[in-house]
Amino acid sequence: MKKKTKKQNTKSVDRRSFVKTTGLAGGALFTSSLPLYGMGHLYNPGKLKLAVVGCGGRGTGAVVQALIADRDVELVAMADAFQDRLENSLNAIQEHFEGQRTIEVKEKNHFVGFDAYKKAMDKADVVILATPPGFRPLHFEYAVANDKHVFMEKPVATDPVGVRRVLASAKIAKQKQLNVVVGLQRHYENKYLKLYDEVQKGTLGKIVSGQVYWNSGGVWVRPRTPEQTEMEYQMRNWYYFNWLCGDHILEQHIHNIDVANWFLGEYPVSAQGMGGREVRTGKDHGEIFDHHFVEFTYPSGAVISSQCRHQKGCMNRVDEAFHGTKGRLVTSQGTITDLNGDELFNHQSNIGDQKDPNPYQVEHDHLFAAIRNKDEVLADTENGAKATLSAIMGRMATYSGDVITWEQALNSSMKLVEDNLDWNSTPPTRPDANGNYPIPTPGKTTYTKSEI
Repeated sequence: MKKKTKKQNTKSVDRRSFVKTTGLAGGALFTSSLPLYGMGHLYNPGKLKLAVVGCGGRGTGAVVQALIADRDVELVAMADAFQDRLENSLNAIQEHFEGQRTIEVKEKNHFVGFDAYKKAMDKADVVILATPPGFRPLHFEYAVANDKHVFMEKPVATDPVGVRRVLASAKIAKQKQLNVVVGLQRHYENKYLKLYDEVQKGTLGKIVSGQVYWNSGGVWVRPRTPEQTEMEYQMRNWYYFNWLCGDHILEQHIHNIDVANWFLGEYPVSAQGMGGREVRTGKDHGEIFDHHFVEFTYPSGAVISSQCRHQKGCMNRVDEAFHGTKGRLVTSQGTITDLNGDELFNHQSNIGDQKDPNPYQVEHDHLFAAIRNKDEVLADTENGAKATLSAIMGRMATYSGDVITWEQALNSSMKLVEDNLDWNSTPPTRPDANGNYPIPTPGKTTYTKSEI
């Protein structure tokens, strides 16, 4: 388990709140949290320069949390594909700290476009990577090559080639003793850590099955405007295109699949499932499904049923439940009960004035404490990459209707994103003459021999 940091600033800033205003681990990896490595650091105490790449809701919130985590952090550069998103983000950050702290980023350090990430990262010691995940392998590779500590949002890729690229960069990051935190914040949340500890003590017995859920009404749609090119339209509506987002089984449901991997202490060996589009069927919904159901089978024999849905007017649930030989665990309740339903463990996150710290803040507290502390290096990347691959394997299973194995997914040649894209590039997916995008069809969608 990670060492407790001295910095436990509990001021709660949920970066998800910025969505409304700005747009939106096997073997040793499965410790109670994520792995630590006792090594030195590249940076001495003093001012740390911060850059953000990707100024949407998540990037904006992460900047606020980084600035709260460490008073000697200075935001020096910002990068985004769009000027308006960068300006909205900076305004939101300044508004948050109004009357408390002056936040200024020189205009010459506002970088816009597909190559903006390099210019911003070159100015910084620590970088926040929060663009649509299709760009993450390229950006993470550049950050590590240039000796940057990293906070990066999940998922870390949208295709198997990208996952392997991130895993390769992760090895270099370890060699360079660079701290990397991935935004799978349940690993930094007290309730999950307490439940995980109980699982390790044997309170639940051996986990034999479980269910993980991300069922909600879905996310925003940004209407096409006449002046937009196809590339700009897809970049503005990145959630609905697999090369940028990876579908919601990856972009959101990865949290729940990751918890299953973590609590089981292993990664799935195979996936099979079903899915499709029942409600979100319009031209403005790109190419992704609105529901997926996947059975993940693990080396121990455990089977986890995974469901995610973006359909309004239905039951909503974001949760994980696991069944062991001694009882049942439900993360949303913070409880473990025995086979008769009697309570064995109950973690109450909020009792009176005692509230668990915000995990979105805690992950940044840990990152900057590790950068300052010479005794530990945070290395979340390998687990983040394998959680990403687990969700991609599920997507491959629901799109095709086939059983997809871990080895097939890990070694797949599937590559959805090319480097060196610009505003004149042709997007990897295109609509037909009627404006409809190609939709995967189970039983008909197939992968090439090298893709599986």
